[in-house]
Amino acid sequence: MTSTVATPVAALDQLNLAFAERFNARDLDGLMALNAPDVVFVPAPGQPVQGESAVRGALEQFLGLALPITMTVRHVFRSGDTGLAIADWSITGTAPDGSDVALAGTTADVAVFDEQHGWRYAVDNPFGTA
Repeated sequence: MTSTVATPVAALDQLNLAFAERFNARDLDGLMALNAPDVVFVPAPGQPVQGESAVRGALEQFLGLALPITMTVRHVFRSGDTGLAIADWSITGTAPDGSDVALAGTTADVAVFDEQHGWRYAVDNPFGTA
């Protein structure tokens, strides 16, 4: 597995697509690089986690499904170095334990931009308003 850590996301409409690419490559370090330092990740509706180890652990659980994610960007809105990205996603198939997986949602992600790191998640909220 090749890490994409050094590749910053230059356009806001590419952030969710970069997430999907790194997710499908099982690139946990690459996924973590898409996060701003104090990112809030919401792996289940109403259950935010913060801090590198908590976010890494939550992402590892999703990667543990060993299924690809599909992502379709619906809208992006930008005000200076802050953005809102909205995308539809799904993870479906059979998990390694044989259970059926049917996860889907519409993100409502807040992103921040800086020249060195590109666009990164400040709030990664995959279930949006759920």
